[in-house]
Amino acid sequence: MASNTALPLVLLAEQFAKLPGIGFKTAQRLAYHVMTMTDEEAQAFADAVINAHSNVRYCSECQNFTENTLCPICDDDMRDHSTICVVETPRDITAFERTNEYNGVYHVLHGLLSPMNGITPDMIRIKELITRVGKEDISEVIMATNPTVEGEATAMYISKLIKPMGVRVTRLALGLPVGGNLEYADEVTLFRSLENRSEI
Repeated sequence: MASNTALPLVLLAEQFAKLPGIGFKTAQRLAYHVMTMTDEEAQAFADAVINAHSNVRYCSECQNFTENTLCPICDDDMRDHSTICVVETPRDITAFERTNEYNGVYHVLHGLLSPMNGITPDMIRIKELITRVGKEDISEVIMATNPTVEGEATAMYISKLIKPMGVRVTRLALGLPVGGNLEYADEVTLFRSLENRSEI
């Protein structure tokens, strides 16, 4: 922002710019929009951020975001707890749930392996997945990481850890574009990918 802009507004724009997908101009627009809010609206916005950050935690089973010890999916006895769909982010769970076709449970890695970026197995939730597979009666683990180099590498790494445990490991079928993100896939593509998954 220009040097003649009030410092608090500059600092606010800088915070917005730290969010993924928010460029400098969008950050400026958001900062200026906040200034058009009433005091009550601005306080509600700030309270929502603080409330989410303070009260949302990781599910003790699947590592999804939740307010409770278990997320609603893990706490649902009607779900098939013998099938785990492994995804990169909580947003990917939302994408699968929109299909209304998958009835298993999930495991969120919160990242993908990327040696180039210094992301190693101990930095994502792989250990929690292996522990879970070892102590529960799991029949299948579906690797639903994005079809990118990092997603493929992560799927192969986890597969090599789980297969010796006697658990079937499958990968989503083609249908998802290489380099794409599950978050933006339509329901039909996701359903076909699930239906045509193959063993790795």
